[in-house]
Amino acid sequence: MPLSRAKIAAAAIRIADAHGLDGLSVRKIAGELGVGPMRLYDYVINISELLDLMVDAVYAQIAEAAPHSEWRATLLAIVHRTRDAALAHEWFSDLLGGRPHLGPHALAVGESTAAALSQAPGVRNIDDLQRALGALNAFLIGALRTEVTERRTARSTGADVTAWQASRGPYLTRMLETGRYPTVARLVIDGAHLDAAETFNHNLTTLLDGITGRVKDS
Repeated sequence: MPLSRAKIAAAAIRIADAHGLDGLSVRKIAGELGVGPMRLYDYVINISELLDLMVDAVYAQIAEAAPHSEWRATLLAIVHRTRDAALAHEWFSDLLGGRPHLGPHALAVGESTAAALSQAPGVRNIDDLQRALGALNAFLIGALRTEVTERRTARSTGADVTAWQASRGPYLTRMLETGRYPTVARLVIDGAHLDAAETFNHNLTTLLDGITGRVKDS
């Protein structure tokens, strides 16, 4: 059976989608492809290199975001495709924020993002661009990891959510009744359960508004 790095990465992605990164192994990938495990080492050196291939394959999906003539529309398209990719491949969020992603598709996404953001009104020089990119990346990594974690928790607890609330409820009630945590109490009692997509969009818009609204004196 002819192999390629792309086929190996695709098989690894299927396994990681189903079982997470902890369920990924050379033996499982080889079994998925119907070959002996040692054959894979003719194409990838180790798991670390394999993860790089998997990550760049996901970035290839993100890179399909159509460029727009307006910088903000381009950024929104890239960021939303990144969120879609992270929700489709939850393991991807686990690898964000670690070592730099330097595959060709990752670099293409990085170039498109930086080029678009460099056109924002509040970005006047390379220092502004670095800070704006840092803020955008920090938001994206934090938002995606939080959303994926909440999805995983919901799946793992399932019907046990009610039991968990029942076990923690009396303790939380006692703590809030002390009056020492009035703002936390407002969040717990009055706060609505916010839709994840709406929250993501709102916070992203707020971030971009902050970047574009920052005006400095010369």
